[in-house]
Amino acid sequence: MDSSQPSVSVILPILNEEQNLSDCISAILNQEYSGELEIILALGPSKDKTSEIAENLAKKDNRIKLVKNPTGQTAVGLNLAIEKSRFGIICRIDGHSEIQPTYIKTAVEIMQQQKAVNVGGLMYADSPRGLQRVIALAMRSKLGVGPSKFHTGGLAGESDTVYLGTFSKAELIAAGGFDERYIRAQDWELNYRLRKNGGLVWFDPRLVVTYRPRKSIIKLAKQYFQYGRWRRAVSRQHRDTVNFRYLAPPFTVLASFLSIVLSILNPLFIFPFIFYLSLIIFGSLIVGKRLYEKLLLPTVFFVMHFSWGFGFLTSPKKLLKIN
Repeated sequence: MDSSQPSVSVILPILNEEQNLSDCISAILNQEYSGELEIILALGPSKDKTSEIAENLAKKDNRIKLVKNPTGQTAVGLNLAIEKSRFGIICRIDGHSEIQPTYIKTAVEIMQQQKAVNVGGLMYADSPRGLQRVIALAMRSKLGVGPSKFHTGGLAGESDTVYLGTFSKAELIAAGGFDERYIRAQDWELNYRLRKNGGLVWFDPRLVVTYRPRKSIIKLAKQYFQYGRWRRAVSRQHRDTVNFRYLAPPFTVLASFLSIVLSILNPLFIFPFIFYLSLIIFGSLIVGKRLYEKLLLPTVFFVMHFSWGFGFLTSPKKLLKIN
């Protein structure tokens, strides 16, 4: 080990990752990083062979450590892994993602150069074929997710939030760790507290993480519905975080609903909804490269927008007990 490179604890909350876990861990073990690494898997109650695979991986490499997460919840698992970690830098990875060979080295260098408390990069949704590829294209487009740099890319610089993240452990603990009340949006909420404490959260597009999106429209709808619900919870707890990007989907849902209802009284009122449909159809022709992508993208965009917006609008106050 090279003592000039700081040691890093890589933490992963793991649940039902049978298909992706081996590739994910292989990408971490094969990092071009001279400092010491440890990998801590917080194992939830998976319904597939994830735990068996994790145990076999740990037997083959003593850098891999396991911790039980009976709740299966992401924030709880992350906090358990942080508690077990030995090193001053925490790198968070997900079991369904893959990092490039220089990811940790680059993240640590950026953290040191910028004196940041958290550094993250691009969530590059990708898949070689089928509906999953179409969903990936939508997740990388501004029409699908808005002007979010960690989805669509952009210049390096200070950011409200980043994907996953490489943290200063001391600053992470000082901020209170991950809020275990959050089922979703725990990253965004934590980064808010890190910034409130005076820390710098830094985005750099060189930090590319390959993300495998959902494989079905139903799973995509559930995912984005949950995103909307929990983003509303963040806005209730931290009222100064509301911005146009997060209000656009619920506004689209309300405007479309009113457009359809009022068109019963006057057909002209249907035009706002038709304009929205025309926008996503035209956008799909630009975003899609193959014929099947152009045909499926309007449905994917519609599901993403309306699931997120409906989740935001129907998010109950009791979802998150505010202290």
